[in-house]
Amino acid sequence: MTSVISISNLAKHYQVPEREAGLAAAAKGLFKRTYKTVKAVDGISFEIQPGEVVGFLGPNGAGKTTTLKMLSGLLHPTEGELSVLGYQPAKRNHDYLRRITLVMGNRNQLSWDLPALDSFDLQRAIYGIPMDEFKRTRDEFIELLDLKDLVQKPVRNLSLGERMKMEIVGALLHKPKILFLDEPTLGLDVTMQKRIRSFIAEYNKRYDATVLLTSHYMADVEALCKRVIVIHHGQLLFDGNLSSLKEKFSAFKTISFDIDNPTQDFSQFGDVIAMDGLHVTLRVPKEKTSAVTTQLLSQLAVDDLTVESTPIEDVIESVFSVKKEAME
Repeated sequence: MTSVISISNLAKHYQVPEREAGLAAAAKGLFKRTYKTVKAVDGISFEIQPGEVVGFLGPNGAGKTTTLKMLSGLLHPTEGELSVLGYQPAKRNHDYLRRITLVMGNRNQLSWDLPALDSFDLQRAIYGIPMDEFKRTRDEFIELLDLKDLVQKPVRNLSLGERMKMEIVGALLHKPKILFLDEPTLGLDVTMQKRIRSFIAEYNKRYDATVLLTSHYMADVEALCKRVIVIHHGQLLFDGNLSSLKEKFSAFKTISFDIDNPTQDFSQFGDVIAMDGLHVTLRVPKEKTSAVTTQLLSQLAVDDLTVESTPIEDVIESVFSVKKEAME
């Protein structure tokens, strides 16, 4: 199968001026400025197949947004090769731009003082969408996101979650085949996050669209992505199935249970990470989980015992810690 996104040794470096504090340093900088090289993206490589929904993860400053901007043609790479749908994004070919979209959770494209319907009409004109197709797609998205009572209100009168849903509709009216989504649920409440996740999943299913998603909400990643790519300091840390990531870096499991006598010492079974009334939570090495569970059930009067894997947030943090230790 031919990849729709292909990246090889992609890099983006910036020359950033630097100087020491103080008036003398400021005066010196007027005549002899010094620079340092910041490697926002530093030689990453990966491929994405048609229809995949891939989580693109990393801490702030890891290079995620810079990568998405290069993929969408907003930035020119410093080094490396980049191909999306057979196009070179930096050339900004009109046919290419008609087949992609970039949604950033902290950016607005809709006119602030106009109803969203008017901005949707502007998008139709920009992309030359036939009127019948435009109305059909617009009404379909409005129904999926439950926006019927909101599209005639000025955008400035909408809540953050309502505006984000409008932004997504406006970005997808031309039915792009590639979606670059940069924190699309940023700042939204849990209910709104779930609604937007459901819409993205439905869009992917209906149009066989390829999605590259960045998010700090692990619920987004777990709900939408089977595969994740993790970067840190501009370098690739992991590329594979989400389940493989958890298996590779999750060395512990948590055992939670209720007990009538929570005053006794549970440290012999594992690390006690929480005690709330009659409820106890232990962390134990993954390979000892079965043995510890057997001991608890045989030695104590335990009620309602559950065994859980390490939360994905902790797994991602483990990945970053491993990389930091390797660099040091």
